[in-house]
Amino acid sequence: MANIQKLGVIGAGQMGNGIAHVAAQAGLTVVMLDVAEAALAKAVATITKNMDRQVQKGTLAAADKDAALARIATSTDYAAFKDCDLVIEAATEREDIKQKIFAALTPHLRADAIVATNTSSIPITRLAAATDRPGRFVGMHFFNPVPMMKLVEVIRGLATEDATVAAVAALAERMGKTVAFAADYPAFIVNRILLPMINEACFALQEGVGDIASIDAGMKLGCNHPMGPLELADFIGLDTCLAVLEVLHQGLGDSKYRPNPLLRKYVEAGWLGRKSGKGFYDYASTPPKPTR
Repeated sequence: MANIQKLGVIGAGQMGNGIAHVAAQAGLTVVMLDVAEAALAKAVATITKNMDRQVQKGTLAAADKDAALARIATSTDYAAFKDCDLVIEAATEREDIKQKIFAALTPHLRADAIVATNTSSIPITRLAAATDRPGRFVGMHFFNPVPMMKLVEVIRGLATEDATVAAVAALAERMGKTVAFAADYPAFIVNRILLPMINEACFALQEGVGDIASIDAGMKLGCNHPMGPLELADFIGLDTCLAVLEVLHQGLGDSKYRPNPLLRKYVEAGWLGRKSGKGFYDYASTPPKPTR
C-alpha cells in the first residue's frame, strides 16, 4: 500500500475540500463524499476559486488546474470508495459522528485499504478500535487552510502498522507537506500547545486583563505571531476550540486544560467565529470589530 493513487475524502467542508484540492493537484484521483449534494457543489466551487487564485499568482498552470479538477469526483454514496487505496475522514470534531461514519464506510472498502482521520484531538487508538482494520488506521491531521499550511501530523494508534505510517507519510510528502510524527496523546503536538494559549487568552479577556484588541495586539507585536489568539480562535471556529479543550481536559485530567467559561458561553450563543459571522470579532463590518 506504499503507492496510493486513489483517495477518498469524507466531508466537503473547509478541511475536506482543502484535502481534495491538494490531493488532486498532486496527481491523485479523488472521490469526495458528503451527505448533501449542495455541500459538494459548494466544495467544488471553492476548490475551483482557490485554484484560479493560484493560476493568477503564477503558482499553477491553467492546464494543470483543469487536469486537477477533472480528477475530482463527488458522491453521497459510500460505495464510491470501493476502489480507494486510502480514505481520509474530515468530518466535524465529534467522536460519535466519526464512529458512525467508520461503521458506514468500512463495509465498502477493499481489505487492504487504509483509513485515516483528520481529527485534531481525539485518540487514534480509540477511533481505530471502532473499525475492522486498526492496523490500517492512522491519524493524518492537516491544518487550515490546507492548500497553504505545510504541516501534516501523522499519528499512529497502538495497533497501527509500520507500513500504514510509511504510506501516509509518503503521501503527505507527495502533497508537498512536511510530516511531524506525533504520539497518540490528546490533541497531539500542535493543539496540545496551541489551545491552552487560546484558552488562557480567553481567561485574560474574561478577567479584564486586556480587551480583545489589546490581547491580540500584544501577541502579534510582542511575540511576532501572524494572528492574535482570539482572532485565531475565530478562524479555527470557537466550537472546534472548545471540543479540543474538552478532549484535553477529559483525556489528561489536569485542571490547566479546563475550558474557559466565556469561550463556552460564546459557543452556546452560536458565536462560532468567522464561519458564523461573529465570535470574538463581528465580521459584518470591514475591518471586523471586537465584540468585547
